[in-house]
Amino acid sequence: MDRKSVSLFIVGLVSGMIVAVGGFTLYVRTHEFSGSDTIVLKLAHGLDPSHPVHKGMVYMAERLAEKSEGRATIQVIAGGVLGSERDNVEQLQKGSLAMTKVSAAAMEIFIPEMAVFGLPYIFRDHDHFWNALNSPVGRELLTLGNEAGLWGLCYYDSGSRNFYTTTKPILTPDDLRGQKIRVMESRTAMDMIRVMGGEPTPISWGELYTSLQQGVVDGAENNPPSFYTSRHYEVCKYFSMDEHTRIPDVLLINADIWEALPIEVQAWLQEAADESSVYQRELWKIETERSLEEVQERGVEVFYPDLEPFVQQVQPLIRRYDNTRVGELVKRIQEIQ
Repeated sequence: MDRKSVSLFIVGLVSGMIVAVGGFTLYVRTHEFSGSDTIVLKLAHGLDPSHPVHKGMVYMAERLAEKSEGRATIQVIAGGVLGSERDNVEQLQKGSLAMTKVSAAAMEIFIPEMAVFGLPYIFRDHDHFWNALNSPVGRELLTLGNEAGLWGLCYYDSGSRNFYTTTKPILTPDDLRGQKIRVMESRTAMDMIRVMGGEPTPISWGELYTSLQQGVVDGAENNPPSFYTSRHYEVCKYFSMDEHTRIPDVLLINADIWEALPIEVQAWLQEAADESSVYQRELWKIETERSLEEVQERGVEVFYPDLEPFVQQVQPLIRRYDNTRVGELVKRIQEIQ
């Protein structure tokens, strides 16, 4: 479909995506928005309503309603009511859903450059991470899914990923040798564990608790809130804050719907999304601190290892991407202050 025009295809999908009250009028980008029309965007995701990312999206909906004086709103549907993350992305591409959020790791299939987020230690710290996301590099990555029908609006914080294990803490890369570590179904994630000396084992998130309990794997890696809410602390008593990767969540909108929105609604929505990103980041910080306190109260030892040995261990993996598009992005990110 030519995204430079508004086709009857979009109009046919309007009842499920964008409802324009008053004759179901759909405006092209240059059309002035009429005060008698209302646009409703349906946003679905799989997170619990207590999750900071869900709260961030609810905040975005509130801000959009305020900015537009109720003429543009977002209906947020949580808890996987409309299916899994993959289901929601497929619905987004088909146009039966207007918006969703996904992990940047899941975006690799649509945007190969998103693999940059799966590479370990390319961000020096939390501040460098957000400076990069808010830079032209970060904005460029959000737009690369346009041809796949996916337009990125903003990033949400999902913290740093860290190792947690059942038998011993991970304090140096050598501690990973012989350890079976659960990873997402991502080639980049599996390569990272191998180069550190461990044995990557892809297992679905829903099966991980039992796999840890039965010794199918010796450990896993994730952020503190996920470690806490999954109750993996009941099995794993060692949590190492090695912060090997920082993989954000990405807020997406169907690209055709985005281009069909009146230009002022686009501006309101982008402003609301950007504000919600800042708001959610603060919620995530609070939740991370609370989660670490909670798991320690339940007998988990939290370690803060020296990161330099880990950084050096993964350099061969980083160098594999030299002279590639991902390698170019790594260099641009590392030049950001």
